[in-house]
Amino acid sequence: MDNFSDLLAANAVSSAVALPNKKQLFLKLGQLAADAYGLDAAEVVERITERERLGSTGFGGGIAIPHAKLEGLESVHGAVVLLAEPIPFDAIDDVPVDVVLMLLSPQDSGAEHLKTLARVSRLLRNERHLARIRGVGSDAALYALLAGGESRDAA
Repeated sequence: MDNFSDLLAANAVSSAVALPNKKQLFLKLGQLAADAYGLDAAEVVERITERERLGSTGFGGGIAIPHAKLEGLESVHGAVVLLAEPIPFDAIDDVPVDVVLMLLSPQDSGAEHLKTLARVSRLLRNERHLARIRGVGSDAALYALLAGGESRDAA
């Protein structure tokens, strides 16, 4: 399994979160980005909401990858939320979303941004990895699974 330790801080993951809708989810993602990376939560929410208006980042199978570019970032940062109950997301297949991986990239990171999106999308399209992600029981287990790869038993 790909290792996302370069994208994720341990406190940028949250599992079994109960949120009623996309707006509340984005507020949660903004708060994670603020806590983990010292970013402005309101700006993060604004940027991912702007991007979402261009078209849903829900790409099917219950997965969404909201993403945006931010001024002042040095590298790509991620945050992951696993929802206790799927929420409507206007995804391609109209399936509600329960696995959300947000990516925030530096303003001028064209190729890097796209490569990271592709990398994350590959991981989340893998049914076995997705089942393991959905099966974690805690934030720590989720982080270990995403950042530690196969070397650690995160179950």
